[in-house]
Amino acid sequence: MQTHSTQNSDRFKPRKITVESEKQYLSIVWADGHHSVYSFEGLRGNCPCVFCRGGHDKMGQPFELALFMKKPQRLRKITKIDQVGNYAIQIQWEDGHNSGMFKWEQLRTTCPVENGLIDADEYDRS
Repeated sequence: MQTHSTQNSDRFKPRKITVESEKQYLSIVWADGHHSVYSFEGLRGNCPCVFCRGGHDKMGQPFELALFMKKPQRLRKITKIDQVGNYAIQIQWEDGHNSGMFKWEQLRTTCPVENGLIDADEYDRS
């Protein structure tokens, strides 16, 4: 029998999602209190759909963390975010692309803040 601590399950449970269109980032405050920040450029570049990944054999590969630090090629816009069950979000981009499902676990484990790439305190917490 496998048991999970509440703290571990809270690690992958979002409490608040904020889209900062002008500042080009999405932030997630998790149930355990951690604050993650993801650039639009990094999210779009790491889209987990089969088309963006280049085939079914490349599905499920880890995000490229460097893309979250990449200078934007252009301004991006998130037009809508839908929750997919209790495990993911689906982002609708201004160009109509919306087939990638960003799983909570993958977002949290590749968090640019937890991986030391950025400091969440540099971003406004709304």
